[in-house]
Amino acid sequence: MITREEIQRLENESAKKGISKLQLMEHAGKGIFNVLSEKFDLKDKRILIVCYHGNNGGDGFVAARFLCEITEVDVLFVGDEEFLKDEARINYKRITHNERIQIIDDETMIDFDDFDIIIDAIFGTGFKGKIDRDILYTIDMINDARGFKVAIDIPTGINGDTGEKSEKFVNADLIITFHDMKNGIADLADKTVVVDIGLR
Repeated sequence: MITREEIQRLENESAKKGISKLQLMEHAGKGIFNVLSEKFDLKDKRILIVCYHGNNGGDGFVAARFLCEITEVDVLFVGDEEFLKDEARINYKRITHNERIQIIDDETMIDFDDFDIIIDAIFGTGFKGKIDRDILYTIDMINDARGFKVAIDIPTGINGDTGEKSEKFVNADLIITFHDMKNGIADLADKTVVVDIGLR
């Protein structure tokens, strides 16, 4: 088990060893792709990745790059480009001109039921506190959709350290978490896969 504070310490130690946060994000996105490739025949699957402007969204942007080599990928960006963190901004820019990825910024323009797999890359281990009304609506759309739901690191609406749940949270079928099991999802271990992203 590991806490957010311990993760940040490991990230700082890895940076001193020459492993940047950008590299870790690349490993995370590739790890997401690998897990889904093992679980599904991705060819002809429609995939929606719902991203915010933090590093969890950045992981989603990287995953989109790998997944679009196999199948159709839409990215619903529910964050604000102005607030993208550095590493997330770099990976957002990398997908903006990719013809195999459609970026959508208005969720009313899509039908969530059109997708076979929906990936929650909204909030990761950094989540705590209340959720904006717009994100609550997005959570409802994800949960009500017919597709298979995948949460990246921590399902949106769950505190990664305490397990405390918001009034609404993503009810994931699969959680792909990084480096080690998080305290807040210990009771969801049966549907969690831990991916090594090179934290040392």
